[in-house]
Amino acid sequence: MKIYAPVAVSAALLLAACSSEEAEQPKEHEQAVSSEEITEETVEENTDVTVEDEEAATDEESEETAAEPIEPLYEINEANWSVTPISDAPSNVVLLTIDDAPDQHAVEMAEKLHQMDAPAIFFVNGHFLDTPEEEEMLKEIHALGFSIGNHTFSHPNLREISEEEQREEIISLSDRVEEIIGERPKFFRAPFGANTDFTESLVKEEGMILMNWTYGYDWEADYQDAAALADIMVNTEYLSPGANLLMHDRAWTNDAITEIVEGLRAKDYSIVDPKTIKGYE
Repeated sequence: MKIYAPVAVSAALLLAACSSEEAEQPKEHEQAVSSEEITEETVEENTDVTVEDEEAATDEESEETAAEPIEPLYEINEANWSVTPISDAPSNVVLLTIDDAPDQHAVEMAEKLHQMDAPAIFFVNGHFLDTPEEEEMLKEIHALGFSIGNHTFSHPNLREISEEEQREEIISLSDRVEEIIGERPKFFRAPFGANTDFTESLVKEEGMILMNWTYGYDWEADYQDAAALADIMVNTEYLSPGANLLMHDRAWTNDAITEIVEGLRAKDYSIVDPKTIKGYE
């Protein structure tokens, strides 16, 4: 069986494959109403006040909850791109990521992951956001609660283009994503894992979290089958605490995703919520 190497070796394999596929309580009245004075009108008035007060309290609590930042539990280790716990956060975790979305299967994958309460990052490309239908697909993924990542506009090897072209690839996609879902991507992953000093600096200036991966297999011919892919993703020697798992918007990955999550959990791995990664605001 072919074993897929960590990111340092795997970027070359991915380059070859990708190039071919391209409530507050109600307020009391100032004066109590005696039982003799209670009328239908009084009851209606008191009820109205109670409903209004409860709605106001609920709105106020919702605003306070939304404003509270999530305490970071993990950070990305740029030495090996794993997810490292901060303080006493659980360490037996993995991060799920899906690249090249939203092509054909990303929405269905998101729905399956949502049903399993398995968070993930969907890294999108601009050339999959050309039509109203594709825009709607991104909106659906975002509405299900998934984090959106920047995977460049047209999926070039960033090391083979100019700095100005690198900037355009990254910024134009972030602009496009914001236009569609109302917020900019929180994460960045370079196609083929090929970062440059310029793009690393630009990504951090843009407030995105730089990311690569630990392992992935679904572009290799041996694993373009749901059963084979599910097996290797769970049983590879590279699965370890903090592993950053790379998958793609592919038919066989869509077919395998449920079994992959179930297999990881059977090995006592929890799925990291990307919103708990340091730098996500």
